Amino acid sequence: MTAAGTSTPVTANATASAITATGLRKSYGDKLVLDGIDLDIAEGTVFALLGPNGAGKTTTVEILSTLIAADAGEARVAGHDLTRAADAVRSSIGVTGQFSAVDALLTAEENLLLMADLHHLDRREGKRRAAELLRRFELSEVAGRTTATFSGGMRRKLDLAMTLIGDPRVIFLDEPTTGLDPRSRRTMWEIIRGLVTDDGVTIFLTTQYLDEADQLADRIAVLDHGRLIAEGTADELKQRIPGGHIRVRFADTLNLDAAAKIFGIAARDEESLTLRIPSDGSLPNLRAVLDALETTDVRAESLTVHTPDLDDVFLTLTGQPHPAGTTGTAHTTGTAASSKENV
Repeated sequence: MTAAGTSTPVTANATASAITATGLRKSYGDKLVLDGIDLDIAEGTVFALLGPNGAGKTTTVEILSTLIAADAGEARVAGHDLTRAADAVRSSIGVTGQFSAVDALLTAEENLLLMADLHHLDRREGKRRAAELLRRFELSEVAGRTTATFSGGMRRKLDLAMTLIGDPRVIFLDEPTTGLDPRSRRTMWEIIRGLVTDDGVTIFLTTQYLDEADQLADRIAVLDHGRLIAEGTADELKQRIPGGHIRVRFADTLNLDAAAKIFGIAARDEESLTLRIPSDGSLPNLRAVLDALETTDVRAESLTVHTPDLDDVFLTLTGQPHPAGTTGTAHTTGTAASSKENV
């Protein structure tokens, strides 16, 4: 995947990619929501799209899942052209929205059988798939209960199970753990990982929880003002952000003073007897600090390495205005907007 302004053409050979897109654009009236989005998402991976309120995350999902049409650009999903083979795309994907699609008046089994009917499965196959998914999601014991009695975590698991009735190869998950307690969130994470590792499914994830993207995603992209401004693994994105450091604590001011002379650019804290030494978090950098302390006989009590997290990435890269005509490059300063998607 590339940032806006560096297009990579979509080729006919998309066997290694679950989703490819070039130059996706979408406007609502005079509001430009997507401004040339390019994607290349490998099969059997988790891809996370992050961005502040109104960045265009939901619009991207709606286009790729054929719910709305792009104004410009082209895309392929599961090997099918988004425009010319929309029905084939729909038969290959599943969509689990932010808000549960579970019918509270039906039992868990009835919800699954309803989805089987919508997928035109015969009755026997529908029952088989429903029973299999109830077992997989540990819902067999409550299969006959109406879902109005379910907890949030149980409803979310059933919602995802309903998405799997059609055996999709690509699944769009829009904030799948919103409102869940920490234990239920981790259960959902394990289910998502299993879909990828065991079934080879590709997951397109949007989330307001940055730790969720950190835990699950093979690749992460940051969308802001309708443009992709950064992309990479979680570690790659963190390395782009300044602020990493090594914190060294000493037993007395004598050793603190000696170390401060060695590391002239380090920030010292007299109260805690610590030095904060700028670092990129790499092993060679850490080794250099340790070697400097050892060769000068400076005694340190403890040492900890601190690196930026995805919160730092989000706060730094997003929230800055994009003047008309600018390219979608990463910003070095910024503030976070609400992470609840409206557009």
